[in-house]
Amino acid sequence: MNPNLDNCLVVMVDIQERLLPVMDKKEEVLKNMEILLKGVKTLALPLIVNEQYKQGLGETVPSLQKILGDYTGFEKTTFSCCRNDFTLEEIQKKGKEYAIVFGIETHICVLQTALDLKNRGYKVFVVEDCVSSRKENDKKVAMDRMIQAGIVPTTYESFLFEVLASAKHEKFKEISKLIK
Repeated sequence: MNPNLDNCLVVMVDIQERLLPVMDKKEEVLKNMEILLKGVKTLALPLIVNEQYKQGLGETVPSLQKILGDYTGFEKTTFSCCRNDFTLEEIQKKGKEYAIVFGIETHICVLQTALDLKNRGYKVFVVEDCVSSRKENDKKVAMDRMIQAGIVPTTYESFLFEVLASAKHEKFKEISKLIK
């Protein structure tokens, strides 16, 4: 079985003003995140936005805030989003089978969130071209570890088309425009 529009939710992890500027390949990763987030909004997928220690790391980056519009971000000090009671409650309320995870840093908050979701019974995908760490090797090792744990890597383009399932879907043209 694959993620589709009815059985998945998206978990956005800590893409914040003072954290993103020090990430590896930050411009490329941010561009990918913007496309993914526009696709998530176009498809009206449930989205959980997390922000790590906002006093120190700031708000979600402005370009993503603009795409999100009016949103509620769950502030946390735990590395895993699942160890924040409010976030976990919101994730569980959605009642979905698949969790699609993206954000920063890959080897800390993304890794711990993905592993915790997997341990809670979710089928977890991590959007590889929408995650980053300060050091390339940290991201690589974290991706390897997640794959070994049974978490499935994907790309934003692959994920968006996978949940559409068909070129006949009413949102296909909108998603295609985002990708091009």
